[in-house]
Amino acid sequence: MSQRIVPSENDEDRPGLHRVAHKLPNRRWRTWLIGRPLATADAEDQTIGKTVGLAVFASDALSSTAYATQEILIILAMAGAAAFGFAFPISIAIVVLMAIVTISYRQTIYAYPNGGGAYIVARDNLGELPAQIAGAALLTDYVLTVAVSMSSGVAQLVSAFPLLSDFRVHTAVVLVLIIMVLNLRGVKEAGIAFAIPSYIFVATMLMTVGTGLVRWLAGGLGTVVEPPHLEIVQTLPVVSLFLILHAFSSGTAALTGIEAISNGVTAFREPRSRNAAITLVWMAVILATLFLGITFLAGQIDAIPSEDETVISQLARTVYGGRNLLYLITIGATTLILIMAANTAFAGFPRLSAMQAADGYLPRQLTYRGSRLVYSRGIVALALLACLLIVIFQASVTALIPLYAIGVFLSFSLSQAGMARRWWKIGHLAPGTELVERGSTLRYEAGWKPKMIINSFGAFCTAVVMVIFAVTKFRTGAWIVLIVVPVLVIIFELIHRHYKHLAERLSLSEFRAPRRIRRHRVVMPVGGVHQGTMVALEYARSLSDDVTAVYVAIDPEQEAAFRRKWSAWGSSTRLVVLESPYRTLLEPLLEYIEEVASTQSTDEVLTVVVPRFVPRRWWQHLLHTQTAVWLRLALMFHPGVVITDIPYLEAEDALKEG
Repeated sequence: MSQRIVPSENDEDRPGLHRVAHKLPNRRWRTWLIGRPLATADAEDQTIGKTVGLAVFASDALSSTAYATQEILIILAMAGAAAFGFAFPISIAIVVLMAIVTISYRQTIYAYPNGGGAYIVARDNLGELPAQIAGAALLTDYVLTVAVSMSSGVAQLVSAFPLLSDFRVHTAVVLVLIIMVLNLRGVKEAGIAFAIPSYIFVATMLMTVGTGLVRWLAGGLGTVVEPPHLEIVQTLPVVSLFLILHAFSSGTAALTGIEAISNGVTAFREPRSRNAAITLVWMAVILATLFLGITFLAGQIDAIPSEDETVISQLARTVYGGRNLLYLITIGATTLILIMAANTAFAGFPRLSAMQAADGYLPRQLTYRGSRLVYSRGIVALALLACLLIVIFQASVTALIPLYAIGVFLSFSLSQAGMARRWWKIGHLAPGTELVERGSTLRYEAGWKPKMIINSFGAFCTAVVMVIFAVTKFRTGAWIVLIVVPVLVIIFELIHRHYKHLAERLSLSEFRAPRRIRRHRVVMPVGGVHQGTMVALEYARSLSDDVTAVYVAIDPEQEAAFRRKWSAWGSSTRLVVLESPYRTLLEPLLEYIEEVASTQSTDEVLTVVVPRFVPRRWWQHLLHTQTAVWLRLALMFHPGVVITDIPYLEAEDALKEG
C-alpha cells in the first residue's frame, strides 16, 4: 500500500507517526454497480441544494396525494356513495393540520441544524425513553413508507395494464431493490436521478388538476365513464362521527414524510437550515394544493375507490377524455413518484438509525459509511424489511395503510412537545447566557412564548389524531404497530445495556496490569502431513518449545500412513493420537484441549495453532470441512485459550510463507 508519513505538529498531542494511505480500494463488481469509492474529504461535495433536496426528501409527502384521497373515500363508502361529499371538508381539516406541523418542523430545522428531527428533539428535551419511542416510531414508519409507496406505484401500473395484476408482489420487490442500489450510489447521484421524475409528477398533476378545474368551471368536466364497481358493501345507515374520524385518520397519510427534511438537514448545502426550511415550505404548498385539488375533483366526477382502478386513474381519464397519451403520461408520472417516494425513507432511515447506533441503542455497524459516503448497511436493512412487508401483505395498499401514520403522528407529537419544552427552557435562561446540549445550543430569545404556544398546540393536535388513528384503525391492523413500537423500544434498551456493560468492563479506570505471560503451550490439530502442516508447525515452534500435534484417528490404515509420514516430517514434535470410535473429529479435539487448559498455570497461555486451507474460489469452501472455523466457534468463549489460524493456499504459496 502506498503511504505517506506526515510529521506531527505536536508530538505530545499526536504521539507516533501519522500515515496517510493513498492506494484506492480494488475495483470489484460493486464499483460497477454503485460507483467508484469516495474519499472522506468528498463529503461536502455530496451535499445537495433545494431543487434536488425537494426530490430527495419531499417525494414521499408529494406521492401521498396519489392515494390519500382514495383512502378517505374507501372509509366513507361504508355509509354509501352519498357520503363521498364529506371528503373535501375532511381534506381541508387535514391541510390545516399540515400547516401546523409544517410550521413546527420549520422551527425544528433552525433549532437543530445538525438534523435528527423528532429523535434529537425528544432526546434533548424529554429524555431517553421518549427519544427511543420516537426513533422506533420513525423507523417503523420509514419501512412502511417504502412498502406502501411501492405497492401504490404498482397499483397505478395495474390500473393502466391489468395484465400485471398477478405480478404485483414481484414487481414491487424488484423496484425496492432498484431504489436500494440507486441510494447505495450516494445521496447526490440518487437525488439527481429522482429529481426529473419528481418534477414531471408535480407538473403533470398540476396540469391535470388545473385542466380539471377549468373544465369544471366551464361545465364540461362530466363524470367517470364506466367507473369500477364499488367493492365496499354499505354497512352503516348514516354518516357517524366515528366514520368521519375514521376517514380523517386515513387521509392523514398525506402528512407522512413531512418530518424527513428535519431528519436530513445535514444533506443540504450551507446555509443548511435556510435551504432545508425553504424546501419544507415548498413541499407543504405543493402538497396542500394537489391534495385539495384532487379531492375536490374526485367528488365532482363521482370517482369510486377501488383496487382495480385508482382515483388518480379515474380523474386523469375523465379530465383528458379517455386513456390517451396525456392519461398515460399522468399515470406514468404518478407511478414514478410513488416509486421515488421510497427514496425519502432511504434518505431518512439510515441517518436516524446511525444516530441511534451512535447513542448505543442500535448496532454500531449502522454508523459505518460505505464507499459512497452513505450509511450503506442501513440502506440494505431498510430494503430487506420493506420487501418482507410487501410479501406478507401481498403489495396491498389498503392492507398496509392501517399500519401507516400511527408512527408518524407519534413522532410528530413527541417532536412538538420537545420543541415546546425547548422554548420553555430558552425563556427561563438569563439574557446573554448559553445552555449547551448534545444536539444544540440554547440562548435566550425574547419571542419564546408564541413559539412555545404554537408547538404545544401542534403537539396536542397531532396527539389527538394519533389517538383517533389508533382507535379507528385498531381492528384493521393498527394493533400491530402498537405492539411493534414497544417491542422495538425494549430491544433498543437491551442493546444499550449491552454496550454500557461492555464499556464498564473495558474501562481503564480500575484497570490492573495483566498477568505476565511466561510460557506458551501450543496444541496443533493436524489432519494430514503436507506443506500447509509444515508451515503451521514452523510457526507453532516459533512460539514455544512445548508443541503437541494432535491427530484424530478414525481409520486404522489412514492412522498408520499418517504415523509414517509424521516420523519423517514431524521434526520430533510430540504427537498425540486421539482414537475416535464414533468417527467424530471436533468432539475429541475439544475434549483434549479443555483437558490441557484445565491444567495450565496462571502465567501460561494455551495457543491452538490450526492449519487452514483457503480456497481461491468462494464455492470451493463447500468442498472442505473447514475444521478451523468450527473449532474457533467452539472455543470462542473458553477463557485462557488463543486460536491462531495459519492459512495456506497452494504449494508455492506455502513454501514462500515458510
